[in-house]
Amino acid sequence: MQPALARDPADPLTAYVKARAADADGAGALAAQGYALALAATPGAETVAFRAYRQGIEAGDLELIRQSVRAMDTAGTAPADVSVFQFADAARARNLPAAEAAIVRMRKGPLDFLVPSLSAWLAFERGGDPFPLLEAPADNPIARRYSMETRALLLIAAGRHTEAEAAIAVIEGGQANIGLRVAAARLFAGAGKRAMIGALLPGRDRSVARLRSEIGRGQRANIAFGTARLYSRLATDLTAESTLPLALLLARSASMLVPEDDAITVQLAGLLGRIGSTDRALGLVRSVEEKAPFAAMARQAELRILTEAEREADAISIAEQASAAKGAGPMEAQQLGDLLSQAGRNEAAAAAYASAIQRSAGDAGWALYLQRGGALERSGQWELALPLLERAVELAPDQPHALNYLGYAQAERGENLAEAQGLLERASKLAPEDAAITDSLGWAYYMNGAFDRAVPLLQRAAEAEPGDVEINEHLGDALWQVGRRFEARYAWAAARVYAEADDAARLGDKIATGLAAATTAQ
Repeated sequence: MQPALARDPADPLTAYVKARAADADGAGALAAQGYALALAATPGAETVAFRAYRQGIEAGDLELIRQSVRAMDTAGTAPADVSVFQFADAARARNLPAAEAAIVRMRKGPLDFLVPSLSAWLAFERGGDPFPLLEAPADNPIARRYSMETRALLLIAAGRHTEAEAAIAVIEGGQANIGLRVAAARLFAGAGKRAMIGALLPGRDRSVARLRSEIGRGQRANIAFGTARLYSRLATDLTAESTLPLALLLARSASMLVPEDDAITVQLAGLLGRIGSTDRALGLVRSVEEKAPFAAMARQAELRILTEAEREADAISIAEQASAAKGAGPMEAQQLGDLLSQAGRNEAAAAAYASAIQRSAGDAGWALYLQRGGALERSGQWELALPLLERAVELAPDQPHALNYLGYAQAERGENLAEAQGLLERASKLAPEDAAITDSLGWAYYMNGAFDRAVPLLQRAAEAEPGDVEINEHLGDALWQVGRRFEARYAWAAARVYAEADDAARLGDKIATGLAAATTAQ
């Protein structure tokens, strides 16, 4: 148990320093306590208030967030995203004037594209007409995107079910959206249209069946539900590291509004894991009950969080138990195989993938055959790998990654070169921007002796992936063969920058003495 900080308001500096130390050490609860003490003693300190704000978001300490926002507002230093929390906090308390004030604030900042949707939910809560407010400006495609989804849900809430179905179909025509389907199913069920649950969430998967059963109780539309759905949707779209703080704030605010929503709980946990708040993230995913609809998603998130925290052994141990458990299916075996493969334990991974294929009862997809074949190939069992890779291509003749793996594996061994080249040409047509596939095709030309055809492809791959060791070495080999010796040495030098010891030594020999038959790229 971590010691509590002494409550000495006369010494805010000590509280702040201890909070920073706890923050750096990953002790989130202790850090939040320290920032709260420092902020109470020095409410005008900008740095303290901002750190308290971010720590409050991480810890889920709503009072600390409120306190820090007040302090930053007083100092005039509040970031633009505080309006996200303020609207959610107001919606949670059904304080509609405060929600309106948050919208006014949001309208002046970079998150103004959320204003039409949030204004519509506020109007609905007040009993007004939300639909005119969803007319996003023609020059704001981001606002239109979220407004379209909000409109579909509000049509259900307004009892305009036929229009809602048509609106969802239009959105789905652009890109399938499971979050929208689940939200719509909840509202349809709440309106007594339970037949729509199966239409929106078809399939025989156990998790989907549980979800349909759970949704059967339905959901009445309100501002909290609509805001949480919108925030969760946006958080899903924010995948870059630079947008991670905003995504975390959105997910935390959504969870505050609908704490019973396991999907949002798992989303929040994943974001906490990405910022290194591992224990808090694990606590959230492990709070999802085993028989809940999103239990499988929670277990997947748990394994990902442990892997991101470099606790691969713990993740593998949990996956092994899950795969060996009574009633475990192909998914559990595949998850174990993925972890073992990432850890370089290819023989064990191949065995796990074999279990997944067996448990699929003749319904295994191409990806499982590709994964098992790849694991066997990497473990040096090429003769066993080849028929599995061929089966993957047979099942998915238009999947570029299956074509690429089989084609490249044969090309680098100098086997069936004409067939390998044909496979890779097909893969390249299907995925012309994929640098790995471009490199594979270039290397197939190289192995076939077509060095002039290889060079431009390998140059294109190296431009797309300038830090890739293998691609740069391939390029150097091809350049050497066409007599461009200086450029070849330059490409090998680029490869050596990121190469590990054995590869770096081989590349050093090439730079020094040129290309010999025994030192071509492997």
